[in-house]
Amino acid sequence: MAVQVSIPKGTRDFTTSEMSKRNYIFDNIKTVFKKYGYQAIETPAMENLSTLLGKYGDEGDRLIFKILNSGNYLNKIDEDNLNPEHIAEITNLISEKGLRYDLTVPFARFIVQNRSEITFPFKRYQIQPVWRADKPQKGRYREFFQCDVDVIGSNSLFNEFELIQIIDEIFEILNLKVTVKINNRKILAGIAETIGESDKFIPITVAIDKFEKIGLKKVNEELQKNGLSQDAINKLQPVLNVKRNTTESIEFLSEMLKTSETGLAGLEEIKTIFDYLEYFKPKSNVELDLSLARGLNYYTGAIFEVISDEVELGSICGGGRYDDLTSIFGMKDISGVGISFGADRIYDVLNQLNKFPNETEKSSDVFFINFGKAEELKCIEIANELRKSGYSCEIYPQKAKIDRQFKYANNKNIPFVIVIGAQELENNTLTIKDMSSGDQISIKNSELIDYLEKVQL
Repeated sequence: MAVQVSIPKGTRDFTTSEMSKRNYIFDNIKTVFKKYGYQAIETPAMENLSTLLGKYGDEGDRLIFKILNSGNYLNKIDEDNLNPEHIAEITNLISEKGLRYDLTVPFARFIVQNRSEITFPFKRYQIQPVWRADKPQKGRYREFFQCDVDVIGSNSLFNEFELIQIIDEIFEILNLKVTVKINNRKILAGIAETIGESDKFIPITVAIDKFEKIGLKKVNEELQKNGLSQDAINKLQPVLNVKRNTTESIEFLSEMLKTSETGLAGLEEIKTIFDYLEYFKPKSNVELDLSLARGLNYYTGAIFEVISDEVELGSICGGGRYDDLTSIFGMKDISGVGISFGADRIYDVLNQLNKFPNETEKSSDVFFINFGKAEELKCIEIANELRKSGYSCEIYPQKAKIDRQFKYANNKNIPFVIVIGAQELENNTLTIKDMSSGDQISIKNSELIDYLEKVQL
């Protein structure tokens, strides 16, 4: 009987073709990160739950995958407590570790543990998978990669400006049109203060963060459910329900927040960022969006979100300023700011728009047909020279029908096939076929690298 095999919902296998496309994204993102002086780190896939819990809000905590303790994990549980009413208590006793929910909290932990070896401001990038026990759907997975870039140990708004530069450059390279949305958590705190609901700041931001997904009516319902008065909800409507450009939003906030010191401080930060952008004109659209909230609790200042202008898929990049994240691990007064590129959603956008370059599909630059032992030895010799010059090569591993070998090269999108038969071996020549055009020419072995350079391979 055949065994049914599968993978967990919300996870995926990646074929060689898909990996080529994914690596195209990773390589370009990594190249830009390095250009701005960011260095790579990695952290473990699992963290202690004490590190993770309480950093993402109640909704985030519920989405953390917890790992059962090894051995007899039930030995601490009283049989009388084995019922659903004690699920939270039981979970704490049988699970001490969890899969990381994002890369930011582990990064804060990393900073605290390695502070003696770090030069501040510390600029790091990190490209690794994260896990969330979310309901799988289009563009939302349980296992996905994040490409994070952060600078910590500096509260200068220059860092926010530089992150916008990085966003703009990466999406220009990837040939994607995007809008960069900016807001500030201090502005949101000022709005909560102005409508008389400062103590409900977190429920307000969590509800507002769902605005694009669930719409104004359901946001209002959630605010009401969380105890906001109808008067406060009414005062919030002009913030969410009116479309303004950046200049109009700044003018609106200047009036609305005139009695809130915190709100005005956030507005000044926003103005400073847009002042920088007057000197650096990004190709992407950058706008102040008052409905942007970023529901994660650790954000304290500027917040960012990037959406595609060409495909409706939600955020493909986001982040913000966190002034107090390391203090929960015992290291105070260390401010940081960072952004995370969602590689999986970027992949989906590029795929839907058919914007992956053709060369991402190729597995090798050159393929050698194998006619037998003598010809094979000459192929090995030439292939070794090509590899030394930076070209990737494949030799078919045994003699086989020529149609079969050409089909192999075609299926792997290899652009050039080299034929060295008995006549070529005798004359010290080779025949090279361009698989895209079908053209082929005979050249001397010594001319091969010059030929490949001319065709810009």
